[in-house]
Amino acid sequence: MVYCQHCEHSGSWSLSEAKPIPAANISVICKNYKDQVSYCKVFETDGNGYFYAQLEGFTMSQCLVEHPLQSCHVKPVSSPLKDCNLLTNINYGLYGSPLRFEGKKLYGSNYEAVIYAAGPLAFRPDHCPPPTHV
Repeated sequence: MVYCQHCEHSGSWSLSEAKPIPAANISVICKNYKDQVSYCKVFETDGNGYFYAQLEGFTMSQCLVEHPLQSCHVKPVSSPLKDCNLLTNINYGLYGSPLRFEGKKLYGSNYEAVIYAAGPLAFRPDHCPPPTHV
């Protein structure tokens, strides 16, 4: 998921009170064993801030370091919200959130697909009012 981080938690990794961002863009970037980009594609979040990135066209050699768990990362790219479009480093979004295997598979008539997870990722507001201390 991609969120807009609440101002009260800016500068932290907290997503408490965060709101999902529909139509945000994220990228999946994979590198080969030579540390060269071998796959890069941008995906858009749905109306609830979720993204599903089918790695269509992704190929890997027999080298284990080219497996998606080692070679692919997810980064936030852009937010459609003018008041919440600055990148955060929540779950290493600035450098690329690593993929996680959570034991999920999708079965079709002629295939079996492994589902990986990443994130959640977040943008933050560009202007937050100063905190008031009561």
